[in-house]
Amino acid sequence: MPPDLIPAIDLRNGQVVRLRRGDYNQQTTYEVDPIDTARKFEDAGCTCLHVVDLDGAKEGRPVNLAIIEKIIQATKLKVEVGGGIRTEEAMEYVLAIGAQRIILGTRALADMEWFQNMVHDARFRGRLVLGLDARDGLVSTHGWTHTEEDLPKATDIARNVDGWPLAAIIYTDIARDGMMIGPNIKATAVLAKICKHVPIVHSGGVTAIEDIALLKRLPISGIIVGKAIYEGTLDVADAVRVLAAPDETVAKPVGGPDGG
Repeated sequence: MPPDLIPAIDLRNGQVVRLRRGDYNQQTTYEVDPIDTARKFEDAGCTCLHVVDLDGAKEGRPVNLAIIEKIIQATKLKVEVGGGIRTEEAMEYVLAIGAQRIILGTRALADMEWFQNMVHDARFRGRLVLGLDARDGLVSTHGWTHTEEDLPKATDIARNVDGWPLAAIIYTDIARDGMMIGPNIKATAVLAKICKHVPIVHSGGVTAIEDIALLKRLPISGIIVGKAIYEGTLDVADAVRVLAAPDETVAKPVGGPDGG
């Protein structure tokens, strides 16, 4: 199966925004309605949606759940939600409003024993996604404001959890996120090779249709795209068609092994 195109909606103060390399001081705000935007993604052929509560990620508790619930109610998209979800109560609530999957990063990495228990809990089994956000292989937490030098590297963490009943691992190269400089194909390929059981989702750097074609070749389950959609360098419907097309009909991508 080819990977799914998973468009991203990042919310801050109720607005759709994108950050450069996870820096809250380098924000671009888009004058679009998040609910209408989700509908347009669905109309373009997407079946999944990635929603991040940036306020929640920074404050350590969900902030934009009312808007997220409206997005879920307005479409049939399978919505995964992340940002500030750090308690069982918050996890239960996010699922109760109709989210398909929950993305955990900061709390999971800070307390892997707790995270392991949650992954195997009947309430959350197969519904939790581990967010591995890395700078130079080192994992970042707390809305990317902290780089955790004391934690194992992203590759080691992925290897350790590969046997758990996770829905997926989202791997984000923070240095490329929101920069539109091409995806880190090499790092994603390494992670996909390590993980034999847990699906890998790529995030960060996707800029053009050629990047989609490159990532399609990897054994991954999804490709998250944000800024390229809002800046108009990637058409959602075109990307969906490329991913659905037989390999031989996809135009040969350009760029080096790093995708740019």
